[in-house]
Amino acid sequence: MGSETVVLGQKVLAPDSAPAPASTFFIFGASGDLTKRLLLPSLYNLAHEGVLADDFAIIGVDHVERSEEDYRAFLTDEIAKLPGSCDTSGETWRWLMSRIGYMAGDFEDPAAYGRIRERLDSRAQQTCNAVFYLAVAPRFFATISEQLGAAGLLKEETGFRHIVVEKPFGTDLPSARALNRRLLAIANERQIYRIDHFLGKETVQNMMALRFGNGIFEPIWSKEYIDHVQITAAETVTVEQRGGFYDTTGAMRDMVPNHMFQLLAMTAMEPPNSFDADAVRTEKTKVIEAIRHMRPNEAIGAAVRGQYRAGFVNGQPVKDYRAEKDVDPESRTETYVALKCFVDSWRWNGVPFYVRTGKALAKRRTEIAVQFKRAPGVLFSHLPTALKPNLMVIHVQPDEGVSLRFAAKVPGRKVRLSDVQMDFKYADYFKAAPSTGYETLIYDCLCGDPTLFQRADTIEAGWEAVEPILEAVAGGENDVQFYSAGSDGPAMSDVMLAQDGFQWLPLERDRTR
Repeated sequence: MGSETVVLGQKVLAPDSAPAPASTFFIFGASGDLTKRLLLPSLYNLAHEGVLADDFAIIGVDHVERSEEDYRAFLTDEIAKLPGSCDTSGETWRWLMSRIGYMAGDFEDPAAYGRIRERLDSRAQQTCNAVFYLAVAPRFFATISEQLGAAGLLKEETGFRHIVVEKPFGTDLPSARALNRRLLAIANERQIYRIDHFLGKETVQNMMALRFGNGIFEPIWSKEYIDHVQITAAETVTVEQRGGFYDTTGAMRDMVPNHMFQLLAMTAMEPPNSFDADAVRTEKTKVIEAIRHMRPNEAIGAAVRGQYRAGFVNGQPVKDYRAEKDVDPESRTETYVALKCFVDSWRWNGVPFYVRTGKALAKRRTEIAVQFKRAPGVLFSHLPTALKPNLMVIHVQPDEGVSLRFAAKVPGRKVRLSDVQMDFKYADYFKAAPSTGYETLIYDCLCGDPTLFQRADTIEAGWEAVEPILEAVAGGENDVQFYSAGSDGPAMSDVMLAQDGFQWLPLERDRTR
């Protein structure tokens, strides 16, 4: 790719990106799991790339009373426990630690925000730009934002002020609308960055380049040539220490209106007229708005909810979900969900999109599998088995890349066909270093590029699409099916596809095989 550059939003991506503008990066929930596992490693990677300004600073905000020295020692100890995450003995870590501060405060206490303003004012000679990252429980999203607004911390008089909101964004359509109203009452849409870390993955971003930058793919990316699409986000982890949160949320709310529908939108969107942030996000929103809304009674056959039972994952025993800490012993919360969706547009009319996500499954795998229609078998009717359809798999994680399955003649005098595959892996071709997926998103937020973040209308369209399923669950019409930990999910999920003549790609396999 040499020295080529691509314009995305307001930013130019080049082989060596320019440092982001100097800013102060406030992390609310500075002692939490998200900060330790993802935010600090991502900031470390950005620092290692040299794209953080020399005047960049991180201020952790949490209710725990501790000194700044204690906080830096805490981070160093915690990050060292994550293998392959950061070199805590190297120069990059020392550079980052020298720019980390800490403030103790109650998220609901106005006095805490006065201290934040004083801290920001003290850095006015370096920068007035600020990012407020809400790595907290969802119940604090609106509260913290409103406190920031009341303290005058969101006024962009001398620099930008951005709020980053994690998911889940609401628990249903009314709560998502209410949260949007509260945020937009104290900040404008351009200041609000609703984050979805899947969109930071190189393979997801490559969807637009794959489709719109190649003359061979876009002409066949439609109902005339595509049989169906499978979108999978499978995890091997259990709910771990998040039982209390997860049992009131479930896989549907946690994953579908955001992660899964964003992957669907990237797959099915129309070409934007530019790479401007609003142009891209408008096309994605159109797809989500076009997802056919099921009636609650239709959700019974088009949605499968599952819950893991005891089993083995990667050879390790896993206990029953209902035995997890802070989980109701009679819980009906789903840890797995599979949906059959239709996008009612001219391009996709009649093409089923199958979406599945779950915990404690056989393999960690996030992918988009596009199965094309079978070629006419007239010439090969003498073969003992029918031709397999061509299959393209976009591997989002853990092995980012693209695979293509097609038929080829086996060498010899007789005409025999065999499936072969072509593999492209980012790590092999571009020698790309592993990333968390947050690096691009944090950098974009610092640069003021919202292309990969969700707008208010996108969020609400996603909740509208799943609302009938939530109603069916509330009415007891869509109960959970059980599956063993370490399996591919509940049997009813397989039945849903089998009724249409399809089957899920197995989680345990070598790429597309």
